[in-house]
Amino acid sequence: MSVKSWRIVALHTVMLFLLFSVIFPLTLSAVSQPRNLKNRNSKTSDTSSAIFQVEGNVYPLGHYTVSLSIGNPPKLYDFDIDSGSDLTWVQCDAPCKGCTKPPDQLYKPKNNLVQCGEELCAGIHLSNEYQCAAPSDQCDYEVEYADQGSSLGVLVRDQITLPYTNGSVVRPRIGFGCGYHQKYFGLNSPPSTAGVLGLGRGIVSFLSQLHALGLIRDVVGHCLSVKGGGFLFFGDDLIPSSGVVWIPMFPSSLEKHYSAGPAKLLFDGKLTSIKDLELIFDSGSSYTYLNSEAYQATVDLVSNDLKRQKLERAIDDDSLPICWKGAKPFKSLGEVKSYFKPLALSFQKAKDLQFQLPPESYLIITKHGNACLGILDGTEVGLEKLNIIGDISLQDKIVIYDNENKKIGWVSANCDRLSVNREVEEGFPRRYATDSGIFSDRCPAIYGTTEK
Repeated sequence: MSVKSWRIVALHTVMLFLLFSVIFPLTLSAVSQPRNLKNRNSKTSDTSSAIFQVEGNVYPLGHYTVSLSIGNPPKLYDFDIDSGSDLTWVQCDAPCKGCTKPPDQLYKPKNNLVQCGEELCAGIHLSNEYQCAAPSDQCDYEVEYADQGSSLGVLVRDQITLPYTNGSVVRPRIGFGCGYHQKYFGLNSPPSTAGVLGLGRGIVSFLSQLHALGLIRDVVGHCLSVKGGGFLFFGDDLIPSSGVVWIPMFPSSLEKHYSAGPAKLLFDGKLTSIKDLELIFDSGSSYTYLNSEAYQATVDLVSNDLKRQKLERAIDDDSLPICWKGAKPFKSLGEVKSYFKPLALSFQKAKDLQFQLPPESYLIITKHGNACLGILDGTEVGLEKLNIIGDISLQDKIVIYDNENKKIGWVSANCDRLSVNREVEEGFPRRYATDSGIFSDRCPAIYGTTEK
């Protein structure tokens, strides 16, 4: 979907359509509760890290993507990177209903189904409601999102090409969803990507599986450029040696997600009435979402401050719920920064360390030349009291999710290009390995998902 809305995933028993029953027979029996996958290699290399180039932007595309090579021989598929969900899935020719890619760009399964009795299958189901007739049956899944979109399919396992920063390549077999029935709702067009790359903390996530195989440290990070593009990395080699602000992951019921808090909101450096915000860092959400009370307070703060500025509400621009126009169309965020005050999130249990939100971290300039607020009402899309830090607020920062030390970090960065000096000063290697080779002068988006 071109401008994604934040979605909630529910994994549960699915009744498969008769059309697909010949290829993927119906399965019904009991599965044990999810268990932790054991790390089968305790000798994970301290220097084993991988980096991928990122494409995309917040507006107008509404997502950031990476391309992964799957299968043997390998074939490239583009995925929406999503730190807010666990399950990775790709549009699948089995045959496929609701797929947006042409048949030659769909994944084709080859007798590689994950069995119902495997731990990986148990990991995608949140209770013992999922049933199958025998442990050898296929593992079905269904993901449903808050915008009522969904993906239905089966779990498969295949080779994924993982290029290390030292130039070597490994091809582990990773489990992911083969989605053969997708549905899309709302005003947004269907996504242009082949699928979703789940980077959450659950045992079925792409990150967790790589770590369980002993291939990387349990660390993932991204740098999303406000100009578009950026890079995604696995492992801890690419963490800057200085300047990173670290906060502990917030212990909550959302244990599979990157939660932080409680936090207070600041406007122009001053405390507001908004406090005790539990926040989820979610690269799969295009925009930032606050609960209704916090959202309305934020809108009031920004709107009241603009009363003395020569900006008017652009009620005819439906790009986002709230937009403003100037005397003439704006061409860039640089032209509107002087009108808007900075926001910040202050984390109360981390010595009030702040996550800065300058105007470019909460505004977009639309095709009509208006400035629109990229902070939305999360309660309206089913998030209740949850709050999401989405792509718009993650831009031009290296954001790190360190599951080994249970902390989240960030540091301001130029995500579209790294100079040689910066690479040396902050510990970045000068060469980055990708599926398509080595590049040295460039750094290598709703799918955000909180499981019920």
